[in-house]
Amino acid sequence: MQRTGIVRRQAAERRRDTLERLVTERDVWVSTAHPDHGPHQVPLWFLWDGQSVWMCTSATSATARNVREEPRVRLALPDTFDVVLLQGEAECFLDQDVPGDAAEAFAAKFGWDPRAEEDSFLYVRVVPKSVRAWRGEPELRGRVIMRDGTWLK
Repeated sequence: MQRTGIVRRQAAERRRDTLERLVTERDVWVSTAHPDHGPHQVPLWFLWDGQSVWMCTSATSATARNVREEPRVRLALPDTFDVVLLQGEAECFLDQDVPGDAAEAFAAKFGWDPRAEEDSFLYVRVVPKSVRAWRGEPELRGRVIMRDGTWLK
């Protein structure tokens, strides 16, 4: 692999940069799988509440179907140079059952409230169990910055 002059960040700096991106980014790639239908990947808008990622999708979408059958998911921020991968289990809330603070924060971030739509939507909450973050080859070692739901030092 070619080196690009990247200075290797320590875990604390990677954590800080990752948390900043989780607050400021709009899109996340969501990877799910279904025992009968196989893998599925789609970009969704997301909200980071400081502990978990909140997304929303049509209640009839492949993503909704998949997380109901198999809640393990992987999330990826959309930058292949500044990689952030999160892994966890999805918890689903129908639009009428979602916690109000999460729904209000989601609506405030995007200017769109799925609860007001005619069709039914599913809110998906993922509390990360592991997080990997790296910028190029110099950061491949030490890329795990959260393990078993605990940020590493």
